Amino acid sequence: MSHIVTVQDAVTAFADFMEPTDAELDAIDREMPVIRAEMELLDAQIVVIDRTPCELDARRIRRARRRVLAAHRDYVNGLAGQTGGAA
Repeated sequence: MSHIVTVQDAVTAFADFMEPTDAELDAIDREMPVIRAEMELLDAQIVVIDRTPCELDARRIRRARRRVLAAHRDYVNGLAGQTGGAA
């Protein structure tokens, strides 16, 4: 008979090393406007998933798409400004 053992120790043994670094957290903070804009677009698309979009829905999706593009543009321009060149 073989015994079943937990892998809790093996999984949590490296938990301290698996935390994000300060640089990774800063990168997430810089990218947060892009993440929020993409979530807003996804929300607008989910609303019309099971029905025909009306004019108001179409406008909401268009605005959300523009916000995603603007957020991506600002993010990439910010990266270029940090590195001193084109990203």
